[in-house]
Amino acid sequence: QVQVVESGGDLVQPGGSLRLTCTASASIAIFYMGWYRQAPGKERELVARISPNNYTEYVEFAKGRFAISRGNNEKTMYLQMNSLKPEDTAVYYCNRAGRIKVNWGQGTQVTVSA
Repeated sequence: QVQVVESGGDLVQPGGSLRLTCTASASIAIFYMGWYRQAPGKERELVARISPNNYTEYVEFAKGRFAISRGNNEKTMYLQMNSLKPEDTAVYYCNRAGRIKVNWGQGTQVTVSA
C-alpha cells in the first residue's frame, strides 16, 4: 500500500506563506489526491483535491489563497498556502481523496501566529 509523508509545516506570521509537500512511496498519478487538515478539537477536514488530470477543487476557505499541485515525478504533491490566517493553524495531511484512503501519515504542523 502507498505510504505518504507530509513535510513543510512551520510557524509563520499572519499573511505569510508556506508550501507543504506530500511524498508518496509509490506513484499517486492515477489517484484523486487531497490535502486535509485537523485543528485542535476539530474534525479532520478536506482542504483541496486534485484529479489524475490535474483538475483542482477547493473548499471555500481555501479558494484564492491555497493551490494544490502535483510534482513532476509521480510521487509528489504540493499545497501552496498564501495569506495565511491564525485559523489556518492545524496539522495538515495528504491522502487519497474519496472513500478509499491509504494509511494516514503523521501530518505536518502549520502554526500561524504573530
